[in-house]
Amino acid sequence: MVEPVLYRRGPGFWISRLILYAFLIAVTLTCVLPFIHVISKSFSSEAYVIANKVFLLPKGFTLEAYRKVFADSSIIRSLFVTILVTVLFTALGMFLTTCAAYALSRPQLAGRRVLTFLCMFTMYFSGGIIPEYLLINSLGLLDTIWSLILPLSFSAYNLLIMKNVMNSSIPASLEESARIDGAGHFRILGSIFLPLSKPIMATLSLFYAVGRWNAYQDALFYIKQRVNLRPLQLKLYYLIVQASETFQLEASTVSLTNPEILKASCVVFATLPILCVYPFLQRYFVQGAMIGAVKG
Repeated sequence: MVEPVLYRRGPGFWISRLILYAFLIAVTLTCVLPFIHVISKSFSSEAYVIANKVFLLPKGFTLEAYRKVFADSSIIRSLFVTILVTVLFTALGMFLTTCAAYALSRPQLAGRRVLTFLCMFTMYFSGGIIPEYLLINSLGLLDTIWSLILPLSFSAYNLLIMKNVMNSSIPASLEESARIDGAGHFRILGSIFLPLSKPIMATLSLFYAVGRWNAYQDALFYIKQRVNLRPLQLKLYYLIVQASETFQLEASTVSLTNPEILKASCVVFATLPILCVYPFLQRYFVQGAMIGAVKG
């Protein structure tokens, strides 16, 4: 019997491993430290922020900035608008993506390659901002909540991912057995494909939700007159780019020598809700991200 050869890990292995760990730690810190700094600034008193003495830990702990944020009814209203738009946008996007991916993954669909190419074509070429604005205006969607939901509710990139998963990870024998039992397309989709596609569906739902939650440019273009339809990110945009040193909130006028405290509290207020979603989808997200990986 030939005994397996055990390779000794020399100094080069540990040096490369150390360099890799150091690189990963540096990348992680570049993502985490700025957010920690913003959180610390939002809980610090104005004097320490003006003196630039706040780095990673809050100084002069206070909740005054958050009291002013929650006292402003426009910010709370913008939060509810963002939640409503995100939920409707994600639900509609996943419905369209799932139905289109199932249809394009069926070999019996005539012209499916042409339709797939047309969807892929939109990833490389688009009409531009001005034609999109003219289209939204001609459809009568300006200053409506549907202008934030319908235009971006279908993603060709997510469609291709879902289509490839349905082609590669779901055996054709399951569909054939279901057809023998008399199941139709809707029954096959609901009873076979959707339960087996939970990881990728959770991943794409997270993509849709995060993309919609962080978007503000379309609201900046399409929401002009109806201020009550402004999402939270657009409200935050107006607060941050405001050049004066006085924040005009709906409840009252908040005068600060340095408005960075209120800006930081608004950033934290807008970021925490979407961060709370990650723990519930992390298990499915990891499985969905690994779909298509090489198996040994």
